[in-house]
Amino acid sequence: MRVIRCFVPSALRAHSVVALPESAAIHIRRVLRLRAGAELTLFDGRGGEFAARLLDGHAQLRAELGEHRAVEREAPLPVMLLQSLARGERMDWIVQKATELGVTAIAPVASRFSVVQLSDSAAEQRLAHWRAVAISACEQCGRNRLPVLHPLRGLSEACAASEAALRLLLLPEASQGLPGLLAGLPSATHSIAVLVGPEGGLSEEEVALARQQGFQPCRLGPRVLRTETAPLAVLAAIQTLAGDFR
Repeated sequence: MRVIRCFVPSALRAHSVVALPESAAIHIRRVLRLRAGAELTLFDGRGGEFAARLLDGHAQLRAELGEHRAVEREAPLPVMLLQSLARGERMDWIVQKATELGVTAIAPVASRFSVVQLSDSAAEQRLAHWRAVAISACEQCGRNRLPVLHPLRGLSEACAASEAALRLLLLPEASQGLPGLLAGLPSATHSIAVLVGPEGGLSEEEVALARQQGFQPCRLGPRVLRTETAPLAVLAAIQTLAGDFR
């Protein structure tokens, strides 16, 4: 039987007792119907994980932690995804699958032709939702560190905030492909940022702006990929070339 994994936002300590988050408690009680003594794996996003045992007899569901296990399942090459906003479920899909593929950070981008435009309050709500999606993905795939989820920014601000050694701008008409660009990545500063446009694509002005910020045009084969397909394809390709799929 697969051991259930749960994220706990507070710092965990071996051989202590911790209250489980409400969302996890509801899932364990009402969906999984686990009983006292059931084995769990808990992680707090700070690295590693803890074996745990479910306790009973309290209104708030709790677990007793065992030893800390220094288990890491992170990708060897840090990748930041600058993703232009996509429609609701598509953006959820991108956050979920990018997390599973080992992305280090996700930066939502408000671009000119984004179908979705969010107010400040709506953006805060969506960020909280996307964080929950990323947490669920980490629980499912075995990651013990959450990807950093940056606040929604305009394209100019998002590009300027990137300090990656290699910055890629996905464009179908680009002349260079990923293998050649990745081969030029300095060995001492391994990090990549990837900018993906929205359903309507990036404007000429946005492409020029990104290039001024050091983003190099990169193509992903001869076909035009959707905004929810392109980030997953490039992440899988990067992880393959970087040795994560060995």
